Amino acid sequence: MGDKERIKRLVAYYIRLCGTADPFKIARQLKIEVQFGPLGEYAGCYLFAKNHRCIFINNCIEGPELLFVMAHELGHAIMHRKQNCYFLRNYTYLNSRVEREANLFSAFMVITNDFITEHSNYSSNDIAELYGCDYYTVESRLR
Repeated sequence: MGDKERIKRLVAYYIRLCGTADPFKIARQLKIEVQFGPLGEYAGCYLFAKNHRCIFINNCIEGPELLFVMAHELGHAIMHRKQNCYFLRNYTYLNSRVEREANLFSAFMVITNDFITEHSNYSSNDIAELYGCDYYTVESRLR
């Protein structure tokens, strides 16, 4: 099984386990603390310290982008539990494996099949712009 299929199944597992696809509600159920504040150039970050998981979200982010960033950081909390990760707001395709995995986790969580069906006229660029993510993540999600 490749990384994409593994991540897709992991997202589906947590959605079933928690009974929701809302990354904020999933974090709450998993006892992951979420804080908002000014983070400058960072969209969000995930920190692990003394067996405590915490997600920080830039308080300037809203709408669909907020969901994408939250799901991205949740992906780190689940897949990269002991690594501290910072998500830059430059929306470029990231070379780091952990960042690509977190992006794909987020894409499977927030860019749902229903969304894709309802917005079939949207291009990958349109979806990437809406969610504040990169084109390659959207393309990978749609393939």
